[in-house]
Amino acid sequence: MAYAFMIEPQYYTAFENEDELIEKCQEWGLLSEKATKVKTFYYKGNGLNVPCTIIGFVDHMAAVIQLDNEQKHCIHPSYLKEMQASSYSIKNPIGAGTGTDKPSEPVAVSHTEDILSPDTSSNSEAFPSGSIEIDSTFDPDDDDEDPSSGLKGDPDGLVEEYIGPANGAASTAKPKAKTAGKAKSAKIDLPEGKVKMSAVVKEFTTVPNHFSDNDDEVIIYEAVTITDPDVVDIGEAWSSHSATMKKQELEVGDVLTFEAKIIKKKLTKNPVPYKINNPSKIQKED
Repeated sequence: MAYAFMIEPQYYTAFENEDELIEKCQEWGLLSEKATKVKTFYYKGNGLNVPCTIIGFVDHMAAVIQLDNEQKHCIHPSYLKEMQASSYSIKNPIGAGTGTDKPSEPVAVSHTEDILSPDTSSNSEAFPSGSIEIDSTFDPDDDDEDPSSGLKGDPDGLVEEYIGPANGAASTAKPKAKTAGKAKSAKIDLPEGKVKMSAVVKEFTTVPNHFSDNDDEVIIYEAVTITDPDVVDIGEAWSSHSATMKKQELEVGDVLTFEAKIIKKKLTKNPVPYKINNPSKIQKED
């Protein structure tokens, strides 16, 4: 039986082994820092209470789970964490997976990018006509967003809905003239899989996490370079200050080599355009 409410990822990073899964679950707060094995997780939305497997992630704010029918679903890790509580209430038992009733899951706001395919017709059963509109002009990396517009989240807090200018008025703002000093840098073609890299620790900082009481700890790097298979200068990038990175006892100025996947993912409230995912084989240079 296929569940119509599910949001299947267009792309995601699969965990290569159980160690990567445990580390990510610890980062999300789904497992304790002392955990050495994965426990059984449950999905309790849309009238279901079934075991699920965490198989990967789209980014820090979107985990990918797989249910018993092998369908994949994107969900915010904090929401999945809430489902593990024995007191969690299972809502909307009637019509679950049929598309006849709108799921009564909590609404949350997220800026997860490109989770659904641009062809929204394939999601007509999951989202009734008129309930979700995707603004094709919205650019998550654009700092000049219209402040009068609003965003609402889907049941799992992953799909953005563009509401439009306040009071229904059309926007009259004129495009800003580009100055010579703000010319865009050349586009970098990022590799799909893990590559060998080097980087210098520039800064330790935090960014807000609206789904948690605590801010997320991150590391900002400079002089980031892909060294193999081809040499590519990236510039600045960032990564989560995960348990694995904390074990390295890093300091500003440390030169690192490692293997990781790099994606285009802007750091919240910072002009750092690329994110380093799942660094491994980390070494500090003398």
